[in-house]
Amino acid sequence: MSPSTGASKAAPTGLSMTPRATWRIILIALGLAVIILPHLLWRLFSRRTPFARMFLRWAAWAAGARITIIGTPIRRDVLYIANHISWLDILALSGKTGCAFIAKADMAPWPVLGWLASQNNSVYVERDNRRSVHHQASAVQAALETSQPLTLFPEGTTANGLALLPFRSSLIAAVTPPPQGVMIQPVALDYGPDVADIAWTDAESVGTNALRLMGKYRRIPLRISFLEPLSHSDFDNRKAIAAHSRAEIAAALGLD
Repeated sequence: MSPSTGASKAAPTGLSMTPRATWRIILIALGLAVIILPHLLWRLFSRRTPFARMFLRWAAWAAGARITIIGTPIRRDVLYIANHISWLDILALSGKTGCAFIAKADMAPWPVLGWLASQNNSVYVERDNRRSVHHQASAVQAALETSQPLTLFPEGTTANGLALLPFRSSLIAAVTPPPQGVMIQPVALDYGPDVADIAWTDAESVGTNALRLMGKYRRIPLRISFLEPLSHSDFDNRKAIAAHSRAEIAAALGLD
């Protein structure tokens, strides 16, 4: 589930279950069944477990993603700044890097999906609550200090992939200046020429989009490009970081 989207995308309607989608859902459920007990036992002793990443990597494959990695991801003490197209982004990015996500607060109480996001140490924020910006920035900074990579989707929602939405810079304040040793790395998510068909937009509920994608015969190609990390000394403020990240991601995707 997209951690950056609001309730308008939450309620599934008009679902159509194909045999292929059914099989992929069964595979995902089996993966969850295998890891859930060792994951919960591990959580008794540590905030971060290897089983969350194992499950998300399995779920991305089971859902039909075929992932190619370009560049070198920073593995710890990093904030990834990425464009956002699909709920597959979350499975793919976290499965490959073990990252947590900055998520909208209204996702936390969702059945199953909210629980899964919490198990992966999501940081919940209210993007439109200006009075809590300082508290939210502190929460993001605290999450970065755990060493687990953290991902921000600064567009604030999923887009159609044909253009980038404006990047909202308020939460980048948590790393301006950064905690000791924390880097920022732009990440470009590229679904190729079929991106508009894959994108999860307001025209579909999450259930409709998920079943449609998982019902596809062919696997869904996703190229994840980890771009050059930012040098903080080159930027005066969070708006400059957001603008630079957006320009680098746009260039990697071949967008204006």
